[in-house]
Amino acid sequence: MKVCQLATGSKGNSSYFETGKVRFLVDIGLSCAQEEKLLADIGVNADDIDFIFITHTHSDHTAGLKTFTKKHRAKVFLTPPMLRELKFDLPNYEFIGEELEVADLGVITFKTSHDVADSNGYVFVHKGRTAVYITDTGYLNKRVFDKITNRNLYIIESNHDVKMLREGPYPYRLQQRILSDEGHLSNKDTSYYLSQVVGPKTEKIVLIHLSESNNTPQLALSCLKETFERENLKLPEVVISYQHERTEVYEV
Repeated sequence: MKVCQLATGSKGNSSYFETGKVRFLVDIGLSCAQEEKLLADIGVNADDIDFIFITHTHSDHTAGLKTFTKKHRAKVFLTPPMLRELKFDLPNYEFIGEELEVADLGVITFKTSHDVADSNGYVFVHKGRTAVYITDTGYLNKRVFDKITNRNLYIIESNHDVKMLREGPYPYRLQQRILSDEGHLSNKDTSYYLSQVVGPKTEKIVLIHLSESNNTPQLALSCLKETFERENLKLPEVVISYQHERTEVYEV
């Protein structure tokens, strides 16, 4: 399975995945033109995108969805509450339940916690290889741990450093929203959850959705390292994803 984080952050999120038979995106929070350019940069024609999986409907995850799906043939997988929140028609969509198999791709869904009608995390499975995708959630319910433990790849938000957020420019009400159970994972949250689920099969962690105002890559990485050292755990390879710079295409 090939993967590339095209962009992550409050200005737009989208990730690309490819198996032997399908090419798909998770979210499309960039404009259609931006998405097409970034795909072209990695040698992918936007017309060849088969599916788009939606995590939730906030604009930084769906801004390009309407135009992209009108212009290209991709089918959108989402839930009924997500569709109602979009408030525009999709030419080709399917409601997704707890599990899905299509071509050579298996998909397991689980609920996240964000201030929207519905939000999903995903586990993508291809030939026994697995990738977990988690973004925009205030916490993770321990009931989902069975689905996400000991996977090969974790793509997970590490949104903010709590001290930076509290001392930063955001108004108090916005700070409280971010810190709430329907907000975003802090560096400490993410480090703790990863320490609970990473296992012998885990090869890579990709940190996404880092706040440009309330976090730094150095803080996110040092928090993760400190947590794993404290728990006497081996830390897999860690990659930071940025808002304005895509990752390399990598394989899992």
